[in-house]
Amino acid sequence: MANEIERKFLVRGDTWRPGPEGILQRQGYLSVEDPTVRVRIEGPRATLTVKGAQKGLTRPEFEYGIPLADAEEMLLLCAFAVEKTRYVREFGGRRWEIDVFHGANEGLVIAELELAREDESFALPLWLGAEVSRDPRYRVSSLARNPFGKWDRC
Repeated sequence: MANEIERKFLVRGDTWRPGPEGILQRQGYLSVEDPTVRVRIEGPRATLTVKGAQKGLTRPEFEYGIPLADAEEMLLLCAFAVEKTRYVREFGGRRWEIDVFHGANEGLVIAELELAREDESFALPLWLGAEVSRDPRYRVSSLARNPFGKWDRC
């Protein structure tokens, strides 16, 4: 079984921006409850991903490449979808993925780091804000159902 161990942080400022261009991701959810079932198109690549319930920071994850034409058709079946641009930045010998959300989630920027162990240590870039790893509102499947732009943040 494959597991995903991920830490998520809000991003503040733009000091992370210098670097390679990002790539647009369109993803929709065939199921937003655990297990989530996601179809994603990222450039010429398409995947189908199944993620189980999170325990701590760990979730079972299974991801499979699928034909792009199939993914386009599957996106039409999804009741919930999200668009974001993903940027990859290196810091402290680690690969950080920074997602800049669009549409109803405009204004939200999240940095993610995948780890081999939950207790693994790593250096924090200065552009990181609050950690949101354990806040279910920041799961992309949750953002598809309840977009950031509709949150009461007062």
